[in-house]
Amino acid sequence: MEIAVFSDIHGNYAAFERCIEYASSRNINTFIFLGDYLGEFPYPQKTMEMIYALKEKHTCFFVKGNKEDYWINRRYDNNCEWKDGNLTVGALQYCYDNQTERDIDFFQSLSISQEIKFDNSSTILACHGSPNRNNEKMLPDNDKTNQIIDGCACKYILCGHTHLQGVIKRDDKVVLNPGAVGVPLHSGGKAQFMILHQNRQEWTYEFISIDYDKRKVIKELQESGLEKAAPYWTQVTKHLILTGEVSHGTVLAKAMKLCEEETGKSNWCSIPNKYWEKAIAELLT
Repeated sequence: MEIAVFSDIHGNYAAFERCIEYASSRNINTFIFLGDYLGEFPYPQKTMEMIYALKEKHTCFFVKGNKEDYWINRRYDNNCEWKDGNLTVGALQYCYDNQTERDIDFFQSLSISQEIKFDNSSTILACHGSPNRNNEKMLPDNDKTNQIIDGCACKYILCGHTHLQGVIKRDDKVVLNPGAVGVPLHSGGKAQFMILHQNRQEWTYEFISIDYDKRKVIKELQESGLEKAAPYWTQVTKHLILTGEVSHGTVLAKAMKLCEEETGKSNWCSIPNKYWEKAIAELLT
């Protein structure tokens, strides 16, 4: 048995489509999704329709990422400070405005973790960040990560969120991160996912990195209106999909630091444009 594991699509339907094509060429018909389905890219409905189609035709398992909490909180106005932000949150607002009630209902139905069992194989624990919190990173050589692993009964743990493809081993347990489909880090600009292979009770893993039509994506960032709605966030997106380097969070943190140094305060959802421009000039050029 083989299973394709996808995480952090972030609405990059072109990359997602290429990953599905590859998985289909391997005759894979079971899929695990680790969250963050939408986020940085135009035409969110194209990603969602692909997800719904897979859900109808194949065996699929889904967990909720931290991005999904943005849409759910915005729907209910639950401490949603970004709804009144400036261009900093333009990508969030664009994405929310281009979702349907069906999409948010689907996200709301998901849990942050799920135990998955196939035949006589070892149980897999799937989550986005960690089994405890979907915005918590599981990183190698990290005490908090080790505590989380020690607290899990399952031998195999699947997680995303960091956008870093890799494996963490501790005693007899294995944490596997498939990387990100949409905006992977240190990937050379290639989309990433993972294939699990069943070997009796155990699982082995195969990391996949695959190219896709990034020129099409960059063109659609402009023609969709997303670049106008979120000019600075989109600049980071373009750089990231082309190079695989420098995350949105890194640039945002730099812009916030510049703002705080000059003004004495900083709000993540309303960074003045000049600090974005300085941060991008320093980090992306």
